[in-house]
Amino acid sequence: MAEYRTHMKIIGDILSTTRDDLQDEDGATITYLIRKANISHSRISSILKTLVSQGLLEKVDNQSSNKYKISQSGREFLQAYNTFTNFADNFGLSI
Repeated sequence: MAEYRTHMKIIGDILSTTRDDLQDEDGATITYLIRKANISHSRISSILKTLVSQGLLEKVDNQSSNKYKISQSGREFLQAYNTFTNFADNFGLSI
């Protein structure tokens, strides 16, 4: 039986992708994030809007498309999220 990802896990995947998997310094396109995070366009659009408004991602306006890259706050959040996830895993808890 497939295990569904939580909202926090999806956010962690998006932030990890913008931190680790970028081909250039300009940021990741929505299409790239959809493929890497394995999520629908409508769902990722609302998540990206929230992450930008909270300061975890930066929206880079290009003439061809919008791109997103992780902010310093996003890096700090992702580090804390990974630490907490590892801590919970050590106690057999799933987040």
